[in-house]
Amino acid sequence: MNGSLVLACLWATTATLIAMLPSRDKHWRAAYLLIAIGIPILGWVTWQNGPWIGLIVLGAGASILRWPLIYLWRRVRRRRRA
Repeated sequence: MNGSLVLACLWATTATLIAMLPSRDKHWRAAYLLIAIGIPILGWVTWQNGPWIGLIVLGAGASILRWPLIYLWRRVRRRRRA
């Protein structure tokens, strides 16, 4: 396993551990930080391992950070209707 995949696994483990901690803001600050760190990791994984592995890592990250994606999807749909 190369360095980019190890870093992606560490990112996923950290995100899971953060989700277990109590939070007053329902983990939104942590989610923004995880997104900011995860995008370059995803690019590195895709560059080193190819687009299929990149899509798998993207799916794993999206399953961990599903609520920010759900809210983004709702906002996009709302703006399209207006």
